[in-house]
Amino acid sequence: MDLTTPPTPAQRTWTTPDVFWPSLSAATARLDPALAVLHLPALRHNAHDMLRRANRKPIRVASKSVRVRSVLDAVLALPGYAGVLAYTLPEALWLAEGDAEHAPIEDVVVGYPTADRAAIARLAQSPELAARVTLMVDSVAHLDLIDSVVPPAERETIRLCLELDSSWDAPVLGHIGVYRSPLHSVEQVRTVAEAIVRRPGFALVGMMGYEAQIAGQGDNPAGRPAWGATLRWMQRNSQHELLARRGEAVAAVRGLAELEFVNGGGTGSLEFTSRDDAVTEIAAGSGLFGGHLFDTYTGFRPAPAASFALSVVRRPGPEIATLLGGGWIASGPPGADRMPKVVWPTGLSMVDREMAGEVQTPLTGAAAGVLRIGDRVWLRHTKSGELSEHVDVFQLVDTVDGRAAVVGETPSYRGEGKVFL
Repeated sequence: MDLTTPPTPAQRTWTTPDVFWPSLSAATARLDPALAVLHLPALRHNAHDMLRRANRKPIRVASKSVRVRSVLDAVLALPGYAGVLAYTLPEALWLAEGDAEHAPIEDVVVGYPTADRAAIARLAQSPELAARVTLMVDSVAHLDLIDSVVPPAERETIRLCLELDSSWDAPVLGHIGVYRSPLHSVEQVRTVAEAIVRRPGFALVGMMGYEAQIAGQGDNPAGRPAWGATLRWMQRNSQHELLARRGEAVAAVRGLAELEFVNGGGTGSLEFTSRDDAVTEIAAGSGLFGGHLFDTYTGFRPAPAASFALSVVRRPGPEIATLLGGGWIASGPPGADRMPKVVWPTGLSMVDREMAGEVQTPLTGAAAGVLRIGDRVWLRHTKSGELSEHVDVFQLVDTVDGRAAVVGETPSYRGEGKVFL
């Protein structure tokens, strides 16, 4: 999979939906749904556009937002991308070990603390893995857990990244953001950093802080202009507060340890995070596949590189067509925005009392009246990497002689027999 060359204007067919989606139907006509597609020109566009938005600051690829090993390899081959932010330690070990198909990834940071004792033991006993994998911590209890698995004298030095809470404690409103690290103040961060530096068997090599209220929150929700204005106000104020606090926290830790990296941000905050002098790299991945979550962002719009098709298998009424499957619901607060988005044919909507079901999804609207048994409907997942948990392979579609064509397929983590979380 080669992502080095950005698509030409003629290959950017996703900007014209009545050309793009029928071209995917034509390209995959010999394949039966349910099927998932990676449109390579759109993927190339997204990969290069993220580099542009990051303004030359390196991007560490968030693997949970991809979960396709060949895509991780292809993105990491592009100058400007460096390292992986994994979501579990077993996944990080798999990526760092490599196999007959994939070279080892030399720099993997586990984005969340681990309590997987078996995986910790594997990491601690391997000089190669211990040099390639960095664990996330935010308390002394994490150090105690690691020491209880393998004492310092009996293991390799464990590389650690300390996570700063990047949520905003807003006046009156209180906590805004996600509940991750308990280390919010500079003093709290310094205290744990000092404990790490004192402990044998550990090396503090990085810091991280994910500003979810900025990176993971669309600022232009459909049909809610007042709420959108409130979100933009919140994000402006949160940015100002975080720039000062993160800078002070990083300076405090750098006074105690030689940090190799300071990670921040996400796909939704590439511009903001790249301006933070305290941050040396940005974590991002969702923008590669372009889930429909990003349709609510004003600053950018990734191409729909990943999508899936389902078959019409029933016609319960003159203006109802029922798909087989469809209940691929995204994580997060339950709501309509967690549902797959029906994108082609246009004029289709889910039935309120049934929505996207485990085995069937009825669609209504004028367009439903012309769908026949066996026709396909295209949908986009809310998130990006979560689509990979529902399919074994992605069909790779590229432009060949001016037309969309399937040029191969590539397995998801699931297709490689890997389900990490």
